[in-house]
Amino acid sequence: MQKSFRSFSRAARPLAFAALSLAVVGALTAPKSAEASAFQLHENSVKGMGRAYAGSATAGDDASVVVNNPAAMSDLKGTYFQADITAINFGAKFSGSAHDALGRPISGGNGGDAGTTLPVPSLYFATQVGDRWHVGGGFSVPFGFQTEYDKNWVGRYNAVKTKLESLDATLSASYDVTDTFALGASVVAQRTSATLTSAINFNSVGLGVVQQAAAAGKITPAQAQGLAQQVSVIVPPGSDGYATIKGDDWAYGWQLGGYWKLSPNDRLALNYHSKISHTIQGTANFTVPTNVQALLASPQVGALLGGAVPFQHTGGTAALTTPASATASYWHQEEKFGLGMDVAWTKWDVLKQLTVKYDNPAQPPTVEPFNWRNTWYISVGGDYYVNEKLTLRAGVAVDTTPTRASNRDPRVPDSTRQLVSLGVGYKASEHFEINAGYTHIFVNSAHVNGSVSSTGDVLTGSYDDYGNLLGVSAQYKF
Repeated sequence: MQKSFRSFSRAARPLAFAALSLAVVGALTAPKSAEASAFQLHENSVKGMGRAYAGSATAGDDASVVVNNPAAMSDLKGTYFQADITAINFGAKFSGSAHDALGRPISGGNGGDAGTTLPVPSLYFATQVGDRWHVGGGFSVPFGFQTEYDKNWVGRYNAVKTKLESLDATLSASYDVTDTFALGASVVAQRTSATLTSAINFNSVGLGVVQQAAAAGKITPAQAQGLAQQVSVIVPPGSDGYATIKGDDWAYGWQLGGYWKLSPNDRLALNYHSKISHTIQGTANFTVPTNVQALLASPQVGALLGGAVPFQHTGGTAALTTPASATASYWHQEEKFGLGMDVAWTKWDVLKQLTVKYDNPAQPPTVEPFNWRNTWYISVGGDYYVNEKLTLRAGVAVDTTPTRASNRDPRVPDSTRQLVSLGVGYKASEHFEINAGYTHIFVNSAHVNGSVSSTGDVLTGSYDDYGNLLGVSAQYKF
């Protein structure tokens, strides 16, 4: 009986890893939510999460270095399979008000909690193919975000639902140049998809058409005044439509890393990940109320539009670049503990705006301004080895925001964050290891000083944000 139990326990460890791997593969198809500055994600290693990602590329024995710094595969002796999955619970509650382009108050609620709870998965393979060569592959989610408000909230013309996610497939290789220095490189295939929805203020659209026609000299000021009165009667404030824009794209990038063993107890790693430029292709769908359809069909408005009909199902494209990043990682190792630090820089200033250009020439472009600034992520953390099997972890971090109150909007209601992390690792055998981690994220108040929609509606207020992360991982080493 005892012998059978031991045999079952040995068999259960790879089965547990396989079960987690299947969960990760399933989660790779699920929508994601961000828990780093803007929509960048650090959540690709549960072991790293336990120390707030300090020593992300230098703490050792973590196959996530396949995507975090390929040169650090130098420390992975043997063949590794690793699966990580983190549940992200993110909350964002708005308080404030909105008015239209004429200063009239917009009715509606606060939108509810725009956050959600969703999985972020990662899957890695790494192996040593010679005395000095290592190769590896990984699937990870470096960028992801989702917010969704009640459809009738005061900021509905700015945003209702926003979903952006990037899935990376990474192939990496490293070479030990000397016994104390290694170089690594990766090629990255990235699929990025986006969904943007919002209400349409058709009262403002109608008045805008009249104003543009008057400015272009197509109608006299008296005609414009009369036509504006007719628009306000036929399409009064609150005559809302709905827009849904969806698209995706594959694009490619690279990364380079270096790894130094400064002494028997100290390690340093530097890594640079390139930006990846996408041309997202997709479709736009519009829901138009009957009174607006009647207005668009009227001869007077049709003449102002030149016979073209906007707000029809159409294709479209948008240029979107996911930013470059650079990371420095340090680790000091002692017999009973290890201490580390990470400093990461992300070049968010590539994200000036998102402009959706439509195949329908009558449909004006949709412009989402960003004008973000570059950010820093700084973390300090470490491990304490209770015994050969049990490890405890802790760490703290600061993650700055790319947004300011002047350019912050409800799609990404982000602010600077402070992270406090705890973790635990257990080596069930020399081959099998499991890890768990928890992080609470404190977020500074995110003020919105006049976020303007495409129809001139202005949202002003602030957000109360928070975040919780809970992750588990399994690693099997041959």
